[in-house]
Amino acid sequence: MEEQPGLSSQYRKSSPWPMFVALGLVLSEFGVFMGGPFVPVAVGGVLILEASVAGILRESGYTRSLWPSALGLGALVGAAGGLLLVLTTYHTRALSLVGAGAIALVAGVVLFLVESKRL
Repeated sequence: MEEQPGLSSQYRKSSPWPMFVALGLVLSEFGVFMGGPFVPVAVGGVLILEASVAGILRESGYTRSLWPSALGLGALVGAAGGLLLVLTTYHTRALSLVGAGAIALVAGVVLFLVESKRL
C-alpha cells in the first residue's frame, strides 16, 4: 500500500490559469460596478481574462502560438462589446469590452510580428 495514494509523477502539475480567470472576472465586474475612474480596472480585468483563456488554449495544446487566440478573443470580445453598446444601456460594460478587445487585437498583431521576426 502506498503512503501517498493518488500522487504520481505521471500526473500533470496544476495550472495557474483558473486563478487568473477568477481575478479577471472579479476585476472586470468591480470596474463596471464602481464605474467612473474604475473603468480602466474593468478593461484590465477583461484583458486578464482574455490572456488567461489564450494561455489555457496554448497550455492544453489547442494552439501553437498565442497570437491566433489573442486575435480571435479580441475580435470576439470587441464584437460583444459593440453589440452591447448598440442594443443595451450597459454602456460602461460595453466600453470596457470594446476597449479590451481593441487592446487584445493590437497585442495579437504585435505577437504575430514578434514571432515572425518582422518586428
